[in-house]
Amino acid sequence: MIEFVGRIAAIAFLILALTLTVWLYILLPAGMAERRNRSATIWVLISFVGSPLLAILLLMALGENRE
Repeated sequence: MIEFVGRIAAIAFLILALTLTVWLYILLPAGMAERRNRSATIWVLISFVGSPLLAILLLMALGENRE
């Protein structure tokens, strides 16, 4: 019984970790880019190549694209 609970906890942790990773690397930068009229695809790639923190900080510093 303890092994079963341990496996369930491990699976739940894995699902939570994957969800947070997808949100941090894909959904957050894409959403921020779209709200600032910038290409979501480019900013997701920047998030993967650099880091999500770098992409978020750059998007905040650049602000809205008015073109």
